[in-house]
Amino acid sequence: MHRGWAGLIAALCLLIAPLAQAATPDSVFLEDLTWTELRDAIAAGKTTILVPVGGTEQSGPAMALGKHNRRAHLLSDKIARALGNALVAPVIAYVPEGTIDPPSAHMRFPGTITLPDDLFEKTLEYAARSFKLHGFRDIVLLGDHGGYQKDLVAVAARLNREWAQTPVRVHALTAYYDVTQSDYVKALEARGYSEQEIGTHAGLADTSLMLALDPSLVRGDLLSAGGPYGRADGVYGDPRRSSAELGQIGVDLIVARTVKEIAKAVATR
Repeated sequence: MHRGWAGLIAALCLLIAPLAQAATPDSVFLEDLTWTELRDAIAAGKTTILVPVGGTEQSGPAMALGKHNRRAHLLSDKIARALGNALVAPVIAYVPEGTIDPPSAHMRFPGTITLPDDLFEKTLEYAARSFKLHGFRDIVLLGDHGGYQKDLVAVAARLNREWAQTPVRVHALTAYYDVTQSDYVKALEARGYSEQEIGTHAGLADTSLMLALDPSLVRGDLLSAGGPYGRADGVYGDPRRSSAELGQIGVDLIVARTVKEIAKAVATR
């Protein structure tokens, strides 16, 4: 009987062990952690928090409205893991996208959500204040959309002036977005793609990035060309030759440049 109980206990221990190991997820996302796991991670040196800023907007008939949010989420994961000492905040999905009355910019298309610049900046500011309170020292704003980069810079400058006598800094890392407008474009042009085909919104570059990161957000059978100044359905470029292979070039460039710039910013703050 004694041996039988011992065997049963041993078997139960074997069953319980994997459950105990699974309790702490292999995740860099703050929202996947308990507050005690987060506290311990910060205490162990994970004092950099990435704040991915996306946006909910139209990207033509072939790409889902959540493109920027999904892209910012997945790229931040790669960047945080490469850094080794960083965690990732929830994606900020509501951003300035134009006026409502009259509707302008992407607000002319159903599904786009906009905020006034001042409210957006307050959202960023109080996210940063929250992270400072709980022990993060470097708060990195990563904006996946071009229209609000100035807001990221303004918030970082304002808080850094206020916190000048503290060890905490906010970094508006515009290099994260700039890569998609410079190095990535040059890499595609070097492979024979024209500026008009690469496009500025829902074109070859934009669509290829999404195919590399999450192809489920792309409707391949609906890819068609727009013009240099866009068209009625919101496509600025020609996504028909988009591919995951081309997108991976951009992913690698974005991650490498962002990691480098974050490391530099943290070292020189």
